[in-house]
Amino acid sequence: MKVLLLASSLLLSIISSFAQEEQQPYQIPEIPVSELTTGPAIYKSLCAQCHGAFMDGGSAKGLVKTKWLFGKEKGFLVHNTTNGIEPVGMPAFGKALTKDQIEMVVDHVLEKQGTMVQQSRSWPDTIVTEDYAFDVEVLVDEGLRTPWGIEFVDTRTALITERPGGLRWMVDGKLDPKPIEGLPLAWEFGDGGMMDLALDPDYDENGWVYIGYSEPLGDHLGRFTRAMTKVVRGKVKGHQWVEQKTIFQVPHDEYYNSVFRFGCRLIFDEAGYLFFTFGDRGHVEEAQDLTKPAGSIFRIHKDGSIPKDNPFVDLEGVYAGIYSYGNRNAQGISIHPETGGIWATEHGPKGGDELNLITKGSNYGWPLVTHGVDYDGSVVSSFNEIAGMESPKLQWTPSIAASGTDFVTSPLLPKWKKNLLVGALKFEEVRRIVIEDDAVIYEEIILKGFGRVRDVKFGPDGSLYLAINRPDLIVKLTPQQ
Repeated sequence: MKVLLLASSLLLSIISSFAQEEQQPYQIPEIPVSELTTGPAIYKSLCAQCHGAFMDGGSAKGLVKTKWLFGKEKGFLVHNTTNGIEPVGMPAFGKALTKDQIEMVVDHVLEKQGTMVQQSRSWPDTIVTEDYAFDVEVLVDEGLRTPWGIEFVDTRTALITERPGGLRWMVDGKLDPKPIEGLPLAWEFGDGGMMDLALDPDYDENGWVYIGYSEPLGDHLGRFTRAMTKVVRGKVKGHQWVEQKTIFQVPHDEYYNSVFRFGCRLIFDEAGYLFFTFGDRGHVEEAQDLTKPAGSIFRIHKDGSIPKDNPFVDLEGVYAGIYSYGNRNAQGISIHPETGGIWATEHGPKGGDELNLITKGSNYGWPLVTHGVDYDGSVVSSFNEIAGMESPKLQWTPSIAASGTDFVTSPLLPKWKKNLLVGALKFEEVRRIVIEDDAVIYEEIILKGFGRVRDVKFGPDGSLYLAINRPDLIVKLTPQQ
């Protein structure tokens, strides 16, 4: 039987830190909800992060549509906005908004039905940054379904995961029209689906490909499905996924009927350890409970076994693969090419996205510490810092929805050597982060407004490849020489 525990020293740290007089409540740096007096303003402040700035969808479904699962008339929309829809993760706004405000935002949504608002997505031929100009080439503009992760297997060929449950080849910059078959079933709902992939450090010899996805219980993929993050490995022979082996999964009785936060970025470090992220799954309190996988970053051997020097391996009843915890939903993870440090981007709630330097056994605070508030404006925690818990190296408020990351190792970009590039979903950006001595000293937005940037990856040719959602594209940026 599992023993419900947290290490006693960590509990003492939390308790004592709450007693410190110098801790100050976090002040929300946004317009108070009471001052939102129009439907568009309310939508932008409270709804756009999930449903998209143009109602075209984000972490939640778009709102310009013909099929409404829970009613499309005004009365239904007012009821659902007031009381929430728990099975699909929609919070209740009845305490945060007045009845008049709820009607305003519902009227705004209804006004947009049948008129999808489109932002211009015409890519320029050139993008100019502070140090470099890039030639822009849209490689794939049709045939992909929500590309999530991209990995190059050689100088000509890459594998791309599709969130609805696909895996595709891209050869010489062109999408292979034939999808790879035989993949495990993924539950694409809310934050779930087929997510990141990583190649075995010895891929050229053994051919192993690792994939993280949301596994459903059973084959019914409706909104009441129980699902959980799972990691498998297999091989791709032509257009067939074969020899699949489970690398990590939790017992079926720990699967949740929750659409929230699966995590699922994967990376190998130089020593050959596999790191993968595991979101809090909407069970926020479990991010502080080592007997639960939620809200953690794991380190395991590539065959799924647990390293003997993992930080909690000797504690009874815990998940011994946990390397760090208190991580709400890490969506990017990269290894510093010089120091070997593990840097991860993490989704906050409404505000408080984070860039963290992940260290062995550390607690990153969620939900006891945050720079954000809940989606309905309510306070998650009054603290943005607690003694004994790691603070972010950088935090973004409002949330940019930080996603995939990659350190600059391209010989074509010597001025950016060891800088970190971060994709952003909500803000549709790529940001360049300058890091010195494990501290962030500068940030530049190098791309904005062309789609949700899900993944960023340098190819063997030194060019930067972007996986874009809404629209679904693969874009190549090549520095001009």
